Amino acid sequence: MTDRLRFGVFHAPYHLPMGQNPNLALHRDLEFVQHLDRLGFDEAWIGEHHSCGCEIIPDPIVFISNVAPRTSTIKLGTGVLSLPYHNPLWVADRFILLDHLTRGRAMLGLGPGALTTDAYMIGIDPLEQRNALEEDVDVLMRLFAGETVTHKNDRYELVEATSQVRPYSDFEVAVAAVASPTGPRIAGKYGAGILSIGATMSAMAPDGVDTLALHWDVMEQKAAEYGQVADRSKWRLVGPMYIAETREKAREDVRHGIDAWFEYFQDVQSAVHFEVAGKTTDERIDFVINSGLGVIGTPDDAIEQISKLQAQSNGGFGAYLVMTHEWANWANTLHSYELMAERVFPAFQGSVDSLFASAKWAAEERGTLGGAQMKSVQNAMAKHAEETAAKSSA
Repeated sequence: MTDRLRFGVFHAPYHLPMGQNPNLALHRDLEFVQHLDRLGFDEAWIGEHHSCGCEIIPDPIVFISNVAPRTSTIKLGTGVLSLPYHNPLWVADRFILLDHLTRGRAMLGLGPGALTTDAYMIGIDPLEQRNALEEDVDVLMRLFAGETVTHKNDRYELVEATSQVRPYSDFEVAVAAVASPTGPRIAGKYGAGILSIGATMSAMAPDGVDTLALHWDVMEQKAAEYGQVADRSKWRLVGPMYIAETREKAREDVRHGIDAWFEYFQDVQSAVHFEVAGKTTDERIDFVINSGLGVIGTPDDAIEQISKLQAQSNGGFGAYLVMTHEWANWANTLHSYELMAERVFPAFQGSVDSLFASAKWAAEERGTLGGAQMKSVQNAMAKHAEETAAKSSA
C-alpha cells in the first residue's frame, strides 16, 4: 500500500447541460482549479477535445499555462493530450516549455484520443489510434531524452529532429487506460504512470473483466520485460463523485444536471466502452450508485468507495481523481469538493490522527491534571489572602 493517498480531478470538462456560454464556462474552469488549489488538492488533469459540444478545452497546455500563475501548489497535467493528433516534435518542444514556465509543476498525460469525431475530422482511422499512440510515444520519449530522431509514417515525417531545450525537471508522464491494454503496455515499457479512467467500470465491463486487475497485470508484465519498475504511487484511479451532508441532499442536488450528462453518453459521444443505463432521473442516480460507477452520497460513502478500490487494486494506488461533471449547480459543486477536502482526505492521509491522539491523551489525563490545576488556583488564592491579611495587620 502506498503511504499517502493523493487527491485530484480529471477534468474533461463536461459542460452540461449543453448550451452554456463557452466563455463563462472556460473562466469557471480556471476558477475551479484555483478553488482546488486553495483546498489542498494535489493534482488537476485537463482534457483535450475538439467536438461533441461540451468538452471545450482543445489545448490543455494552453489552459495549464494560463492557470499555473493563478495557483501555488497544485500539479497540473494534460489529461490527456491526444498524441496521434500531433507531431511529436512540437509536443516535446511545447511541453518542455511548459515544464520550464511552471518550474516542474506540469505533468504529461498521453492517450490515443477519446472522441472518434476528433480523429475523423483530421482523417485518422479510429482503428489505428492505439497503434499510433504506441509508435508516437516511442518517438516522443526519444526526443525528451535528447536524441536526434529521423522517423516517417503516414501522419508526419521527422528528419534529424531534436528538441533544442532540455527539460527543467524530471516531470511525470502518465498514459490513459480505459478498457484496452494499450495504456498499461506503454506505461510499463517506459516506467510511466497509468491514468485508469476505467477504474470504476468493472461492474459494466463485458464478461465481468476486472479492469483494475487488467491494467496492473499488463503494467507489471511490460515493466518486467523492459527492465522498468511498476510504481503504484504513479497509478491514478478515476471515477465520478458528488457528495453532500446527507444522501437525500446529494440526490436532490444532482437533479440539476445528471440527466444531461447521461444523455451525452447515451446519445452524443460514441464512447461505447462507457455505457450508462437509465431513462428517468432516479434510474440514472441509482445506476451510478448501484453499479459502483461513482458516488452520489455523503463523505462516508466516498470513503467507502475509495476503500473498496484500494482493496480491489490488491496493493494500493497513488491517487484518486474525481471525474468532474456538473451534476449539481456551481455553488453546490464547489461545496462538494470542500467536503472532499474536509472529510475524505483525512481518512486516507492520516492528517487528523495526531489530533485525535492528542484529544484522547488529554481526556485520559483530564482528572489528574485538572485536579492539579484546581489545587494550584486554590494555593494562589490562599497565598493572596495571607498576604492581604498580613498587610492589614501591619
